[in-house]
Amino acid sequence: MAKYETMLVTSANLDEEASTALVNKFKSMIEANGTIDSVDEWGKKHLAYPINKETEGVYTVIKFTSNPDFPAELDRVYKITDGVLRTLIVAEAE
Repeated sequence: MAKYETMLVTSANLDEEASTALVNKFKSMIEANGTIDSVDEWGKKHLAYPINKETEGVYTVIKFTSNPDFPAELDRVYKITDGVLRTLIVAEAE
């Protein structure tokens, strides 16, 4: 098992309920394949540059532990999910 950190930026155009449901979808996926160590919700922030003509995004940081093959699957699901503007998954140093 390895430790990872993922940052998820979702569209600020989604209502609060839809945004929460989207983040909960990824939390459930992570819990099914590992354990969540912490969730840090940064809230709505101004983006450094427009993404898909949007200037704001909702930031969420999740630290989790999983098998080394899971982050690739998580990234694949991020890429095909509507409402996700940007993501980043990094392995934490031991």
